[in-house]
Amino acid sequence: MIIDFHTHTFPKKISAGVVEKLASVSHTMPFTDGSAGALAASMRSAGVDWSVNLPVMTYAGQVEKVNTSLIAQQEELRAQGIITFGGIHPDYENYRGELRRLKDAGIPGIKLHPAYQGVDFDDPRVMRILDRANELGLIVITHAGIDIGLYDHDYCSAAQILRVLKEVRPDRLVLAHMGGWARWDAVERDLAGAPVWLDTAFAVGPVTPYPGSDSAPFRSMNLEDADFVRLVRKHGADRILFATDSPWENQTDYIRRIERTPLTESEKRAVFSGNAAALLKIPAVG
Repeated sequence: MIIDFHTHTFPKKISAGVVEKLASVSHTMPFTDGSAGALAASMRSAGVDWSVNLPVMTYAGQVEKVNTSLIAQQEELRAQGIITFGGIHPDYENYRGELRRLKDAGIPGIKLHPAYQGVDFDDPRVMRILDRANELGLIVITHAGIDIGLYDHDYCSAAQILRVLKEVRPDRLVLAHMGGWARWDAVERDLAGAPVWLDTAFAVGPVTPYPGSDSAPFRSMNLEDADFVRLVRKHGADRILFATDSPWENQTDYIRRIERTPLTESEKRAVFSGNAAALLKIPAVG
């Protein structure tokens, strides 16, 4: 079994436009049009059994509408192998009620993106969300480190994460991009071994540039195989989640990138599916 713990989809009528806009900002090649149907087709081609869809709430006013739509689509998405999370914006005042609504609807977790939300990860508005999610047993996955399209500030640094771990003690916190994209030294020094999960999204191997785009900062900042394996083993392979960041990585190619590393077969099984299956509470078979 293969579980991709970090993917993104958008409503079909706007998906191509949204992906095109994000590609132009990040100078990064997309590999699907960002629709659920395109993700499902990618999964079939790559042999991915489940993908986790992560919505990003860029302003507070969209929280209820987007979550309501995702709740309504849950079964349809699951039939395609897509497990959707919900989302919260730090400025959304009824976060306690909205997180309860997601929990009661069977949504297993939420996505935060401090960079797109313009709020540091250790801001009290974020920590209150983490505390409530922890109380409800929801998984929280956050973008960590620099965002390839936003270079001005690290909204989720290792230091901020350590403060959150000390003050909130979340049980089910997942740090995307191996704990802090383009901040690998700080991740290995300060976060490896911490009580969090790291996902592999958009972290291993080269970034694929958008055709004809100018060179962008951080283009070559992804981990080399040896550095990736060292970080996996220092953190613990039982806390690593396979993830691609589709549509920003090709799922078939990304599986090959992990397969080619010198991780052991038992480590690869844990990374590809075992850890995610336990966290999501789905049977780990195959």
